[in-house]
Amino acid sequence: MLGFFILVCIFVCLVFLFIRIQRPKNFPPGPRPVPIFGNLFQLNIVNPLKDFERLAQRYGNIYSLYIGGTPAVVLTGLKAVKEALVIKAADFSGRPQNLLVSHTAERKGIVFLDYDPVWREHRRFSLMTLRNFGMGKQSMEDRILGETEHLVALLEKSAGGPMDPQTLFHDAASNIIYLVLFGVRYDYGDERLKQFIPLFTESAKIANGPWGMIYDTLPVVRNLPLPFKRSFTIVRIMKQMVAKMVNEHKTTRVPEEPRDFVDCYLDEIDKRGDDDSSFTESQLLMYVLELHFAGTETTSSTLLTVFLYLTTYPDVQERCQQEIDEVLEGNAHASFEDRHKMPYTQAVIHECQRIANTVPLSLFHCTSRDTELMGYSIPKGTLIIPNLSSVLSEEGQWKFPHEFNPANFLNEQGRFEKPEAFIPFSAGPRMCLGEGLARMELFLILVTLLRRFQFFWPEDAGEPDFTPVYGITLTPKPYRMGVRLRQPA
Repeated sequence: MLGFFILVCIFVCLVFLFIRIQRPKNFPPGPRPVPIFGNLFQLNIVNPLKDFERLAQRYGNIYSLYIGGTPAVVLTGLKAVKEALVIKAADFSGRPQNLLVSHTAERKGIVFLDYDPVWREHRRFSLMTLRNFGMGKQSMEDRILGETEHLVALLEKSAGGPMDPQTLFHDAASNIIYLVLFGVRYDYGDERLKQFIPLFTESAKIANGPWGMIYDTLPVVRNLPLPFKRSFTIVRIMKQMVAKMVNEHKTTRVPEEPRDFVDCYLDEIDKRGDDDSSFTESQLLMYVLELHFAGTETTSSTLLTVFLYLTTYPDVQERCQQEIDEVLEGNAHASFEDRHKMPYTQAVIHECQRIANTVPLSLFHCTSRDTELMGYSIPKGTLIIPNLSSVLSEEGQWKFPHEFNPANFLNEQGRFEKPEAFIPFSAGPRMCLGEGLARMELFLILVTLLRRFQFFWPEDAGEPDFTPVYGITLTPKPYRMGVRLRQPA
């Protein structure tokens, strides 16, 4: 037994001695990788953001890492991110196909599709369909305001004491995207809402946690019964749930008379037939899951951040309420157009988005051909990690880069002004499809709730903890907030 152990040790030493990862010529600098593991041991696999910051200070705004044997380039700061994702978008808009998230997606949906004709036609279909069903229009405002009234009714029951907002905003955002996808909403506490949200959360934690990194780094362990296998189970369960919803939806569908996104997609399947079309029902299931996750997770996490800061910065909340009262005096409800008359409230919303840093590393890209970036050579297939977190707190781009301050979005005259470095939805062709919907949701929900309620930090809640929980998205740690009805303005 001892002899076998010694042989194993000798073999491992020989591997590390003779197998060296060769960097491509003129590749960005970075820490030296070790065979098999790459730079795994130089990163905190629970939350690598501090490590990315440290490596950028040492190697510059473009540096390389190895995820196992896969080369990756990390982009830090606005200049590098903009040049790659916007100026050279055609070279940098691919999606890696050999990671846990891409394998669970099974080359379906839209988010993890590569930059190819299938992605382009689905992106075009999404933008057109979402626009037709109200994106940026009065009909979408009405959907959001209708859902906000359900939020108001629930908060009125909690008025006078503390409450847990953790699932509240998830449920509201889910219902808004359900209205777009299926034309339906569910009561808060409905089993369907209760099932989806924990599954989404668990899946995100695995994908961006230690087991997700182990899966991406060490292909040799992928067939072992390790915790990352749970991701595939979760996706299978959620697809079954969506398939049931789609089948129920079909029973009341009238072809070529679409009521919602799913009807439009089913019409497109019928129109194209079976001749190698990329529009299929299996594609639709993943599509719905991705739109549901993207339309729920980022908005709800941002709203949780908004109310975490408003309860701990009561002066900011009060100033928002004064502005809202003045602008909406005599009006039954807010309109999205009212944002132009509310520069301070707009600044607060955008500052909360900046500080929330909800998708810190965007979604990974990859190069679709050999290219160059800021003097370095980047081969085709290189993993690209856009560090959006570094842009949202970049010194020189913000007046107060490392603290919560709405003045980051106000000019000297007190008017709302959005800096170029504000890219929480990423940039270029792969930027978030739902940016317009998210902006409308954040404004209408926040203004409606601040008009009706005052939110405060409970006396027995201890000191607020602003440290977020790391995953595909950053979310605030669970907290309670106090709610009371406001006195008439």
